[in-house]
Amino acid sequence: MNPLTKVKLINELNEKEAELGVKDSVSWHSVYKDSAWVFIGGFPYELTEGDIICVFSQYGEIANINLVRDKKTGKSKGFCFLCYEDQRSTILAVDNFNGIKIKGRTIRVDHVANYRPPKDTDDIDDITKRLREEGCAPSVPPPCSSKSESEEDYAVPVKKPKKDKKEKKKKKKEKKEKKKLLKEEKHEARTETSASSPVRVKKEKEDTAYEKYAVKGLAGSRRDRPGQDSRNPQDRADEVDRFRDRYGGERDRDREEDKKTDRNREDKRHEDTRQRDREGDRERDRGRRGDRERNGERERERDRECEREREPERDRERERDRDRRERDRGNDRGFAKHRDHSREREHRRN
Repeated sequence: MNPLTKVKLINELNEKEAELGVKDSVSWHSVYKDSAWVFIGGFPYELTEGDIICVFSQYGEIANINLVRDKKTGKSKGFCFLCYEDQRSTILAVDNFNGIKIKGRTIRVDHVANYRPPKDTDDIDDITKRLREEGCAPSVPPPCSSKSESEEDYAVPVKKPKKDKKEKKKKKKEKKEKKKLLKEEKHEARTETSASSPVRVKKEKEDTAYEKYAVKGLAGSRRDRPGQDSRNPQDRADEVDRFRDRYGGERDRDREEDKKTDRNREDKRHEDTRQRDREGDRERDRGRRGDRERNGERERERDRECEREREPERDRERERDRDRRERDRGNDRGFAKHRDHSREREHRRN
């Protein structure tokens, strides 16, 4: 991702939180509450550690700085890592310094979750070694004994540093493997017990109320005939079977009647659908006939219009024919007169 887009995203996040009034415990900065390191990138190559400390010490005391340089030339690469004494200073630095311009270049300031110090300790000089080990923060004088006791009483317990992600992943994998093994063992134990124990077949439950009703009917028949002796259980069973057959036949009849009613309903539905289809076909035929009649009327009207348009042409032709006939008649009369004159002249000459 382009660093400028990251700068814009961080600024948008800060603006939204400011508009909504989000608390510090819910803010996106709370994700980095265990780290006091900050990443600074995009600044000019001419800046040194002292220049960066002068700029960023506005919002807190700086404990350590790591300006990344080229191993061969020793020139700055334009980014560094900076550590504050107080973690809250990182929030102020990210909110206020992200997106500002230093010598015409916009810098990016962001939190660092897990900072790892560099391992190139052989090529660096003694000053940078001491800076990385001790830091650049001022040394604090040792506290008094009375103050130390009071501070111990009101000391806030420090949270333990988070373990590495790799160790967490390993532990999760081990837990999953243990769970799988336990499930497999339980499954094997169940299969062994099912194989060793005989298969149990469930018996159907008898309808006690039905049998009581049948027995009551038998007892009532005995009361009607008190002189008879008690019957054998086989006779009782035969009577129960007869009773069941009687009521079972009634149930079958009821079922058949239900089936008949269902069939009748289905037949009625089919008939209704057929009638609807027929009515729809009739309406379609009516519509088609109406369309045909309309088309015939339109054609007739067109023919009439054509005849009306042709009538003036016919009248013109008739007038032309009349004119021709009159011309022909006039020519015939002139020719006859000329012939009569010529005859009179000849007669006079003779």
